[in-house]
Amino acid sequence: MIEWIPLLMFVVVCLVLLSGYPVAFALGGTALLFAAGGMALGAFNPADLTFVPNRLFGIIENTTLMAVPLFVFMGVMLEKSRVAENLLSSMGRLFGPLPGGMGIAIILVGALLAASTGIVGATVVTMGLLSLPTMLKQGYQPQLSTGLICATGTLGQIIPPSIALVLLGDVLGNAYQEAQLKQGLWSLDTVSVGDLFVGALIPGMLLVGLYLLYVLIVSLWKPHLAPAMPRDEHAASDWGSILKGLLPPLLLIAAVLGSILTGKATPTEAAGVGAFGALLLAAGHRQCNLAILREVVRATSRVTAMVFMILIGASLFSLVFRGFGGEEAVHHLFDAMPGGVIGATLMVMLLIFLLGFILDFIEITFVVVPIVGPVLLAMGLDPVWLGVMLALNLQTSFLTPPFGFALFYLRGVAPAEVRTAQIYQGVVPFIVIQLVMLGILALFPALATWLPDTLYG
Repeated sequence: MIEWIPLLMFVVVCLVLLSGYPVAFALGGTALLFAAGGMALGAFNPADLTFVPNRLFGIIENTTLMAVPLFVFMGVMLEKSRVAENLLSSMGRLFGPLPGGMGIAIILVGALLAASTGIVGATVVTMGLLSLPTMLKQGYQPQLSTGLICATGTLGQIIPPSIALVLLGDVLGNAYQEAQLKQGLWSLDTVSVGDLFVGALIPGMLLVGLYLLYVLIVSLWKPHLAPAMPRDEHAASDWGSILKGLLPPLLLIAAVLGSILTGKATPTEAAGVGAFGALLLAAGHRQCNLAILREVVRATSRVTAMVFMILIGASLFSLVFRGFGGEEAVHHLFDAMPGGVIGATLMVMLLIFLLGFILDFIEITFVVVPIVGPVLLAMGLDPVWLGVMLALNLQTSFLTPPFGFALFYLRGVAPAEVRTAQIYQGVVPFIVIQLVMLGILALFPALATWLPDTLYG
């Protein structure tokens, strides 16, 4: 019976999360209830709970996690500094007269915003407010328009700097060290957030390329779905204003990612550079008064508190799960699967994809990855490749109906004539594209590992 307790824990916590109970307390509360029941049955050693203070202190002194509030601050500040509005205006004037031009502009703006903010909700809401009414007015199909906005808004999950990659890097770094210890390797290497940032660059750009290819095919095959903007409504391109809209975010991206790629700064230090750069951009747009600063700081505090409370609850859940022998049960399950490491990896990817229908990426990162990560890494998988694969898979958690967060964000700002069913239909092709990208990365792991190996040896 005891070997079924970890599985029952996992099922119960998923049910509690579906009830809408706060995530951090759902994780911690479930763990404490199972620990109390296990002690009553003699199936759980209460001494395991004495490791909780060490876990909490480890979270407090983890300098990598300092990047989370800094990147959140950067993203929220850029949201208020009208960067997205200027980018959309510039790109719309540049590509609008072409078939599918507005779609191309949306994808490129989404990629630039992902690389400069990494905040999915802000990107989807901003582009939904600014571009969706224009696209519908120009005759774009509602499904294509909404799918484009939702899909490009989620690029912040895979294109660095990404909060998802920061959290995954921290979790996988700990998992990799555990896997090495189990193999008797005392000289510990590790995987860093910087490694994941570099490893995600090529897959992220390829995903953007696949989105662009899809829009080009649709616009050439069925031009009425993505018509060009009429010439008489399109002002002559003003390269000065276009460059004014493009240069600030490009410079910020170069400062943040360039400092990481060249080894001049750690991701945490680069996050500080990004936060300061966002302040300068906001000041340059005259959007840096006391009221805006207060709003940005409050939003940053709320998101940061949520992330760290979930991390604390997940640490307690992971501790009790392992106390019941959950990690050994997962290891035995993977060993018994046909196909060895390939079969185990496929099962984990399928599990994460399905959980993305009901759980947020933060919950999956903190609940599932610490359980399966050490086992997969001990089976010989490359940690950077695994991290990028997980990030791509977690990206679908924002798109998959019926609980995809990007769908909710867009539904909240979309015009009334756009039906929810149309939004759901619109994201289906982009979910397929993401799955294709996962398959490409599975067949060609060097897409994620070549750049880190080249830069860092």
